[in-house]
Amino acid sequence: MTTTTSSPSAPRKRAAMSAQERRSSTTLASIYGLRMLGLFLILPVFAIYARGVPGGNDRFLVGLALGVYGLTQALLQIPFGVASDRFGRKPVMMLGMLIFAAGSFVAGAAHNLDGIIVGRAIQGAGAISAAISAMIADSTRDHNRTKAMAMVGMTIGMSFIISLIAGPVLYHLIGVPGMFVLTGVLALLAIAVIKWVVPDVPMSGPAEELGDGAARPSVLTPALLRLHFSIFVVNFAQVAIFVVVPIALVHNAGIPLRHHWMVYLPVTIGSFIVAVPGIIFAEARGYMRAVLRGGVALMGLSMLALSVGYRHEVALIAELFVFFVGFNLMEALLPSLVSRIAPQSRKGLAMGVYNTAQSLGLFAGGAVGGALAKLWSAEGVFLACAALCLVWLVVAWFVQAPPHRAKTEAS
Repeated sequence: MTTTTSSPSAPRKRAAMSAQERRSSTTLASIYGLRMLGLFLILPVFAIYARGVPGGNDRFLVGLALGVYGLTQALLQIPFGVASDRFGRKPVMMLGMLIFAAGSFVAGAAHNLDGIIVGRAIQGAGAISAAISAMIADSTRDHNRTKAMAMVGMTIGMSFIISLIAGPVLYHLIGVPGMFVLTGVLALLAIAVIKWVVPDVPMSGPAEELGDGAARPSVLTPALLRLHFSIFVVNFAQVAIFVVVPIALVHNAGIPLRHHWMVYLPVTIGSFIVAVPGIIFAEARGYMRAVLRGGVALMGLSMLALSVGYRHEVALIAELFVFFVGFNLMEALLPSLVSRIAPQSRKGLAMGVYNTAQSLGLFAGGAVGGALAKLWSAEGVFLACAALCLVWLVVAWFVQAPPHRAKTEAS
């Protein structure tokens, strides 16, 4: 009886992605990233822009406009996933991008904050994240699926980074309505990419619905619930702080909105450079749990520091850098952990629940962040995020690391 350990090169060959797997993973990740870019693009500028829009002085409504897409996305995530099982991945993805484009055009044509909220809600209704995750599962072998899921996580992180850099520049050139229209046009172009560029692959067996008695224990185990809670907190903090950070950069740091990219560019690229070795170290050496804890601690400390130092230019920029290091670590590690911890037959459903938790975090971050900024202050937003990160650290402390990949592949 022979084993893969008899040949040193066997694990390496087994782990290599085929050309079709690389093409599927990269194109699907790009569709995911484009959609998230369209949702994130207004984050660094909207709090400032809204002040000139009827109703824009209400910070709760500003936060709601930033995060409401997460609510409609969360409500429709699993229904879209089920529809993709019945009608096919590509038709559902194309319908979702069409709805997303319609919402973008509605928001672009709006003349008040209420209209923008409606448009953002329609954007979120094109909830194709579960369908994309399911198609990635269809198009990759099990031992390569973690790489593909991590690619999606990294793409989301990069979309966020690009939005922070490009948002202030585009705001200066075409304004927020123009940014919405641009997003809608790109979404329509993405439909062509889905139809003609994304490879056609056969669907795997039908996905289990959340109400299935056999599926329920698999996606609601303590191990997976800890990770679902983790992505909720990451996205809560991500949206909540951008209810107040753009205003702080203008009024406390004295940096005009059109120059905010000069802050975000070095901060995000620098944080990415710092985070990547941590991601590689975690994957290669089997220290995913330790790096996860470190990322949680960084995000929590940055929130606590922002509550005190956001009024000072150097402190504010340094604290944003620390936040983005933790954020980039989480966006890469969490989907990888979910895809590795979930049972083989439940990966698609587990990713659907994960995406739902992610969307709820986006909505809650905008709504709660806006309410706290309105009723309390910017300090209240940062302190609430810090308190939530403290709870998260306790939860993350009990996350169980999956088997070290090198050992698993060699066994």
